[in-house]
Amino acid sequence: MLKNMKVLFVVFVIVAISAAAYAFAAANTVPDTRAGDGTGTVSGYTVTSVQYTLNGTNPSTLDSVSFDLGAAAVQVEVQLVASGSWYSCTLDTGTVWECDTTGLTVSSIDQLRVVATSN
Repeated sequence: MLKNMKVLFVVFVIVAISAAAYAFAAANTVPDTRAGDGTGTVSGYTVTSVQYTLNGTNPSTLDSVSFDLGAAAVQVEVQLVASGSWYSCTLDTGTVWECDTTGLTVSSIDQLRVVATSN
């Protein structure tokens, strides 16, 4: 009978420890969080109505270039010479942007690369 009491005592201790461990685990608080996955369309702009403004005193240099993106943007930059400088643009009206290129030699222009973002 003493052997049965020892076994019963050991089982009781194991159950008590398990219950205590469960009680501690049940007391954890985890804050709400967000996680997600999604996709969105990335589409380009259509650049139209490109206008180059030559310098009035020295027409071999370009003062600015302007164009219409046809959709809203918040940041626009252009590159007119491959591997050359990037020029920041400012919103003129609607979806028309103007980029100051003062001093750029017209003969060095070999592209009109427009990078724009809507956010």
